[in-house]
Amino acid sequence: MNYYEQKRSQLIAAKSLIESIEELATHQLFAQINKHKNTIKHDYDLASTLLPFWKNYPPDDRGRQPRKDQIPWIEVGEHCVGDNLLRNIGELGEVGFPGLPAGPDLRYTVSSDDITRKTDGILDGYWSMTDIKSVGPRDNFDHAVMSHNQVSGSGVWDLQTNAIKNDIFVASGKRSSHYFHCSLPPLYVFPNQKTYLTVTLFIKPIYGMSTNGTLEQHLEEIKIGCIPNGLLLSGTDGYLKKYPGLLYPGKDDKKKNPKKLRARVDFSILRTLADFRVQTISF
Repeated sequence: MNYYEQKRSQLIAAKSLIESIEELATHQLFAQINKHKNTIKHDYDLASTLLPFWKNYPPDDRGRQPRKDQIPWIEVGEHCVGDNLLRNIGELGEVGFPGLPAGPDLRYTVSSDDITRKTDGILDGYWSMTDIKSVGPRDNFDHAVMSHNQVSGSGVWDLQTNAIKNDIFVASGKRSSHYFHCSLPPLYVFPNQKTYLTVTLFIKPIYGMSTNGTLEQHLEEIKIGCIPNGLLLSGTDGYLKKYPGLLYPGKDDKKKNPKKLRARVDFSILRTLADFRVQTISF
């Protein structure tokens, strides 16, 4: 606990270091996907070519009142983009896959002497928490919907439970707002005292829809983005105070468990914070 609090305090006192590691992680993710984008697109587009092999057993429709003119393509993005990324992720250096019971689609640690130098020994690496958000042309908005276990929080050490506990954020929109109970800590300290910054990222594969009546949904673009660490979001000088619309209400109804309500992250505000926070790969 004391070691964790020490590291947390050091990061709060040097928030520019947090952003520098987030920028590094985002550029590394972008570079990996961009390097292998032709393979990713080939594998992604095969899902349409292989239509006769799954046409009679399509995935269930998602969302409200589907029009039945497109196929749910979430798993295509998760596997064709996510699996290709993981296949080559060792190119980043020392990569690990520590276990967690919940979180985003992709979770891996990256350690390097360069990160240790950049952070004056505060960090040994970062833990990439990356979720894949596949969308088509009708739901390609300038935001991403994030669940409570895809965003990090303030990470105060709670003496009663002897574990970290996050302050409750507010997702604030123009017409409504709700509490957002993010569950990821802002950093992890391993038993060997190796310390990893939590970096929350998203990959947004965007597919097109054919206009000739066939069920072809080919990959057209990938957006890659980084949501600020919870230590940057929280506090009286945090981004949520300065930019209250950065997180705003998601698409859940009132019947959902309030602790699991999702929030949208506004891309226009992310771009205002820093150019690296939203990047695009086109095909």
